[in-house]
Amino acid sequence: MAHTSPSLIIIHPDDTVAVAIEEIAAGECVTAGDLNLTTRSTIPKGHKVALRDHQTSDSVIKYGHPIGRITEPVKTGGHVHSHNMATALGSGESYQYNPAVKEPPRAVPAETFQGYARPWGETGTRNEIWVLNTVGCVNRAAMAVAKAGNEIIAERGLHNVDGVHAFSHPFGCSQLGEDLDQTRDILRALAMHPNAGGVVIMGLGCENNRLDQLLEGIPPARRTRIVSFNAQEVSDEEESGREAIEALLEVMKDDRRTPCAASALRLGMKCGGSDAFSGVSANPIVGRMTDYLTDRGGMVFLTEVPEMFGAEQQLMNRAVNQNVYGRIVSMIEEFKNYFISHGQPIYENPSPGNKDGGLTTLEEKSLGAVQKGGKAQVTDVLGYAEKGARSGLNLINAPGNDAVSSTALTAAGATILLFTTGRGTPLGFPVPTLKISSNSGLAARKPGWIDFNAGALVDGEREMEALAADLWATILRVASGELTRNEENDYREIAIWKRGVTL
Repeated sequence: MAHTSPSLIIIHPDDTVAVAIEEIAAGECVTAGDLNLTTRSTIPKGHKVALRDHQTSDSVIKYGHPIGRITEPVKTGGHVHSHNMATALGSGESYQYNPAVKEPPRAVPAETFQGYARPWGETGTRNEIWVLNTVGCVNRAAMAVAKAGNEIIAERGLHNVDGVHAFSHPFGCSQLGEDLDQTRDILRALAMHPNAGGVVIMGLGCENNRLDQLLEGIPPARRTRIVSFNAQEVSDEEESGREAIEALLEVMKDDRRTPCAASALRLGMKCGGSDAFSGVSANPIVGRMTDYLTDRGGMVFLTEVPEMFGAEQQLMNRAVNQNVYGRIVSMIEEFKNYFISHGQPIYENPSPGNKDGGLTTLEEKSLGAVQKGGKAQVTDVLGYAEKGARSGLNLINAPGNDAVSSTALTAAGATILLFTTGRGTPLGFPVPTLKISSNSGLAARKPGWIDFNAGALVDGEREMEALAADLWATILRVASGELTRNEENDYREIAIWKRGVTL
């Protein structure tokens, strides 16, 4: 961050706009770096003010990169937003692999957390029983089974099982082809998650998403902690579910937390309800966590492919080799074709809430969003519902929707999600979801949602490195069992990406 004045932030020395920390009245004199300027209109909090005169078609620079073009002249001190600025992106971008200079390895301390080392080689941050259903027809029955399981745990006073949770969804019936495969694949990946010390899979019996086909892809070592049945084939599905819970509790009776290397952590990075400060505070701090964990040999997942548009070349240049670069290009082009095939504009983003918060173009949103990836090399590109296997930064092919992308991060193997937000959301997912606010106002207004306030950076109260060290310590505590707000509120859900037809 180049400079902070009482009311403006200049993020990069090359920027031609600054960000208002608070609303600035028209005619107010403010200092930005070496500049003294007078605002020509009211600048809402989080919005951009011009640091120099801009002519029509001039590039607007933020984060040191172009974020769009001016559509009508703007004088120094003017408000730069949707009324006078537009995206410079279009179809048919060309890419070239210009490998970034690899930074030398950094010395890191030998840190541990108290996790669950699984016999199949993964490490969980929780020891839960997950109740999954192949089809929406048995959603309510699955929820009843989870409720019964928690009653059993309470009755017995069990302390080594962190709870029983059902994750309902409306799919599995009347789906065909790739759409059906995606539902099956995401449920299978969740069934193999290391935070689930035991899994109950409940089918109906007549759905397209057949239970036996879902189980086929699960390795034998993992199957020892899965109990499954079709509701049509038992006399009382809730009683059968209760029996399944009893059987899994017996298998899990000796599970205990033990010291595990920090490298065993798997973090999923997500932003939802961004504001203009997301790319200034919360996302850069999460980027530090990417670097912290990959420096220690751990695994990080990043998705929201549409929010890479406009910043994708940066990720491509960080590909570990030409092969990974080619796969990033393929992922980006495939997603653009997905938009085109549905007759939708590729660059119809940011959302209305993002724009209210000060974000104007997709380039601006994307350049802020990819900061969650830090400076780490991209070591792999994963398909939707594909589990990760390589340490380093892994990109996942999934949309930007909060619930769908967070479910994809979980399915890839993330055992904690870092979810940055400027506007707030109560959403939570199967794994601990650490909410990180980009501004202090949100943290103060919604303490029941927010776990960590990165807004202290914008306020000038804390420095980046000190905040990053605090967040890393928080992550290790959460990995060791400290509850996040979504867990305290019992806000947990999944959403499956539906791309095909329904019969």
